[in-house]
Amino acid sequence: MSTFNYTTKKSLSIFYVLTLICYFGLGVHAMIAQTSNFTEYTGEVLDADSKKALVFATLTIDNTNVTTITNSEGQFSLKVPNEYKENSLTIAFLGYKTKQINIAELQLEKNKIFMEEFVMALSEAQVDAPNNAEALVKETLDKKGSNYLNENAVMTAFYRETIKKRRTNVSLSEAVVNVYKASYTSNKSDALELYKARKSTDYNKLDTVALKLQGGPFNTLFVDMVKYPKYIFTAETLNYYDFSFDTSTRVNDQLIYVVDFKQKPEIIDPLYQGKLFIDAENKILTSAIYSLNITDKHLASQMFVRKKPKNAEVWPTEVSYRVDYREKNGKWYYGYSNVLLEFKVNWDKKLFNSVYSMSCEMAVTDWEQNLSNSIPRTKDRMKSSIILSDEAIGFADPDFWGEYNIIEPEKSIESAIKKIQRQLRRGKLNNGAAAR
Repeated sequence: MSTFNYTTKKSLSIFYVLTLICYFGLGVHAMIAQTSNFTEYTGEVLDADSKKALVFATLTIDNTNVTTITNSEGQFSLKVPNEYKENSLTIAFLGYKTKQINIAELQLEKNKIFMEEFVMALSEAQVDAPNNAEALVKETLDKKGSNYLNENAVMTAFYRETIKKRRTNVSLSEAVVNVYKASYTSNKSDALELYKARKSTDYNKLDTVALKLQGGPFNTLFVDMVKYPKYIFTAETLNYYDFSFDTSTRVNDQLIYVVDFKQKPEIIDPLYQGKLFIDAENKILTSAIYSLNITDKHLASQMFVRKKPKNAEVWPTEVSYRVDYREKNGKWYYGYSNVLLEFKVNWDKKLFNSVYSMSCEMAVTDWEQNLSNSIPRTKDRMKSSIILSDEAIGFADPDFWGEYNIIEPEKSIESAIKKIQRQLRRGKLNNGAAAR
């Protein structure tokens, strides 16, 4: 039998408070300044041999903290301030050779950046790893003070959440937020401040269901397991997992140990399984990909669903996470994370289930040291109970969004945005005609 008690289970559920709600039926403070004088470059990052898209590849302007990431189709949009136009651009992707190109060599559109896979010799792929994978994970978490940012920082981050009914977008919310990142050696939690948000929701496509995600950017922020190990790995909960070594790989030309983890067979409560990517030389967690065990759909439903109609059964069919870290001057910091929640709704007296998915992602696009150690006043901070779609005001103020690096939208999301913009234009024309 499991010794896993209810109190522990609450602490391990990353989104126990910041979870899905199923409803059926701005002052600027310490924002990092960005110049409006910039050049935007778009394109895609591809495998040199197969030409397949490389998803979540990182693009960073050298000698700056300005960065972006490719979307699920390998596409990117990078806004380069004119002061950096002579810099180089570094592109990194796990298992591939890091690439550098001069920004001046880029075209404005349709850039194709080809990455070569790092082929490891058999002897190197099977390089002697530490004897104990669990001990390596413990050492990695213990070294966060020396390997990660040990100073407070103010980060500019782009956040997006989407809700789909099967493959159809029904809700889209985006925001630029300030993240007051506390030092990784500090026990203080990070503070978030909403700077700008926009949304669109077409509940007609949801039939009688309106889904909302509670927690907004906190859902992605707390996936930073180095800063918030209490949500997944603690001194106690490490003992609930089996750890083993997978084939090593490379990132930024550094050898990376790949550690697989999964809950032990005797643990019956839902925990996580996935992969940890750890820098072999310095014992640094560079990335993690994992998912929640949702075999017990009743228990999983209790963890995520807060409200539902009496005549419907709702349960998650997938709950997965990803977090990536970035390096600057020998120190690592949170750079990107995403969360995917997929649900089924089974209505009484209906033959077919409805399938919905909710995804959210956040990417740090710039940061600077918080020399004054200032944080927003309590009334100006985002609350962990926030529902972003209720706070956002619609797809307005396009000039503002032009100044910030965002994640290039997927084609389906881009189509939804264009449709929204057409509706807005028609609404303005109709209003103008009525006024005349």
